Amino acid sequence: MLDFAEFVSEIEAFLKAGGTRAALVGPEGRQRPVPDEVFRVLEQVTNALAAGNGITVAPNELRMTTQQAADFLGISRPTLVKLLETGQIPFERPGRHRRIALRDLTAYQKTFARLRESALDDLAREAPSSTSLNMDPTALDRLDTHE
Repeated sequence: MLDFAEFVSEIEAFLKAGGTRAALVGPEGRQRPVPDEVFRVLEQVTNALAAGNGITVAPNELRMTTQQAADFLGISRPTLVKLLETGQIPFERPGRHRRIALRDLTAYQKTFARLRESALDDLAREAPSSTSLNMDPTALDRLDTHE
């Protein structure tokens, strides 16, 4: 886990060594140079916020309970447990309770988004040019399932 004081010390050492043109500018116009990597992160954050997306800042090794993980994914806890038990999302059981790593949840989100996109592409390809509906009935099921 990253110690914030250590992180600030590393940034200050980097700035003393010189070598960046990126800067954070306050409302009163005061500038503070920042490493290029920090600038890129802040740029991604501001772009996401401008697009109306939420931002979560959490340690990379964060472990969640099943309820927290289900809330994070926007699914029910029983659905999450099915995903865990079928091996679709890795988990640990250090004691009696399951713990799920944030990185595993975000990996699942990306995988599920790709599958959903693929199913939508399949539907678009199968869409008839006329008004009759002759599509694969399983295509809609693939959009709605987390399995």
